[in-house]
Amino acid sequence: MRHYRDHFNGKVVYCNCDDPTVSNFFKYFSLKFADLGLKKLITTCYKNQNPDLFSAHDTERAIKLEYDGFREGDHVPNAEDIGITHLKGDGDFRSQEGIDILKQADIVVTNPPFSLFREYVNQLVEHGKSFIVLGNVNALKYRDVFPHFMADRLWLGPSISSGDREFGVPDDYPLEAAPCQVDADGNKFIRVKGVRWFANIDHEKHHEDLIPYERYTSEKYPKYENFDAINVDWTKNIPEAYDGVTGVPITFMDKYNPDQFEILGIGIAGLGVSAGVKPYKPEPKHYRKTVQKRGAVDGDLYMLVDGEVKVPYSRILIGARKTSHEN
Repeated sequence: MRHYRDHFNGKVVYCNCDDPTVSNFFKYFSLKFADLGLKKLITTCYKNQNPDLFSAHDTERAIKLEYDGFREGDHVPNAEDIGITHLKGDGDFRSQEGIDILKQADIVVTNPPFSLFREYVNQLVEHGKSFIVLGNVNALKYRDVFPHFMADRLWLGPSISSGDREFGVPDDYPLEAAPCQVDADGNKFIRVKGVRWFANIDHEKHHEDLIPYERYTSEKYPKYENFDAINVDWTKNIPEAYDGVTGVPITFMDKYNPDQFEILGIGIAGLGVSAGVKPYKPEPKHYRKTVQKRGAVDGDLYMLVDGEVKVPYSRILIGARKTSHEN
């Protein structure tokens, strides 16, 4: 949040997937309320994750908290002392009750359900909200999310570009499918790969030039068979002074500067077709289906290297603009 401090002054911040009794977003914004110059902080959550707070018949009800500054005598804001109320519904961000609260907000900051990321982001865009939310990096290639990146209406945040991130999960969550741990107090945590910040609020890193240093050669950078572009496996290996189209991994978006590069499309499914990616020929198509069964590829671009079919993971198609140091 430190990268966005100037944007919060006088704003209503809404954390709409957050139980204020346990949410670190609530803790941060309530503690920094005066420093950030916030107008109001609102948090809501889907049902209730802390049944000890309420009587037995209330444990399934969603809760809400509104905070407009320190109460007299308060030193460290406390959710229970500020005052938690119940929502009429279940707290789903898609409910009319949730949308009515959303309309009051200026900036939304939260950790939304990754499985509903498409709906979540598009709702924020539809209502014209500024937002800083967590998601999986693979979400950027969704059919109804990627166009926001192409139009520079959405980009990745500056503070996470690699590594796993740890998330607390409910007591009944099975610790089987991902790296996990249980702390000394019995709280469960899982580690999730590929987590990123998704935001439509600008930051300085979004305009930093990537300085390519590799020299282009046709041997080092093979072209795709079904699209006129060269393949690059690592963002650091983007060649300098190359005038054509380049296919780069989705992690390129961590370094993307719209002043330096233009996003032309992405080589996957319908988005690949709309970008001009041609269908596979029979032999590569058979190869792709074979390796897909092993979960090894997820892209529509392919190339021939020494006569062998190579299908890289999803590639974003970019063209170079004139960089700022050349202007």
